[in-house]
Amino acid sequence: MRKLFHYPLCAFSRTVRIALSEKHLDCEMVYEAPWAPSDDLLELNVSGDLPVLVDINGASVHGNSAIREYLEEVYPEVNLLSGDFQQRAEARKISDWFNFVFHRDVYFPIIREKILKRFAKDVDRRPDPACIRSASSKLGTHMGYIAWLVDRRSWLAGKELSVADISAAAFVSVLDYLGIIQWHKYELVKDWYVRIKSRPSFRCVLNDNLPQVPPAADYANLDF
Repeated sequence: MRKLFHYPLCAFSRTVRIALSEKHLDCEMVYEAPWAPSDDLLELNVSGDLPVLVDINGASVHGNSAIREYLEEVYPEVNLLSGDFQQRAEARKISDWFNFVFHRDVYFPIIREKILKRFAKDVDRRPDPACIRSASSKLGTHMGYIAWLVDRRSWLAGKELSVADISAAAFVSVLDYLGIIQWHKYELVKDWYVRIKSRPSFRCVLNDNLPQVPPAADYANLDF
């Protein structure tokens, strides 16, 4: 059985979990706390960064982008990078936007303040409201980008669901879990999110429920 070392509220881990589900690949989920990586994880990836995939052939692949490319090459039956070279480049570009820009501007500041500081040692564990407000204010720009894309295309990168949608939805879903997004402000994005949230592959993340960090009331609801 293949294994994925992950943390449920790690957007990079969620990207891989959704991709595995879209490709109908069974996988054992191995819970890891980012602030306290296990010896098993450190043996696979000395940095302790998530996610890490151990495939049934023994291959060990580290990091969201590397795992994503690996899955496309080894399991091409369900293609999440379809179309011509321009369409594939567009999907990679949008995916990278969320992996780097959205992560820097919105996701990581909120995750740091609301989750990581709670479990960190030797730091002030109180969240910084100013930091959360700053990240939340930048969220509108990124939601506007998603709205601009879905107003012109069936999915973010074209006519078919791709890694662009999966990456974006992984990040958005973590903020949705935490109750950060005021959905009434983003109707176009909400319509896109409902579509991807309704896919069978998304059930794996909608079932997440951490006792120490419970989800927002409407997180798992398809009609919200």
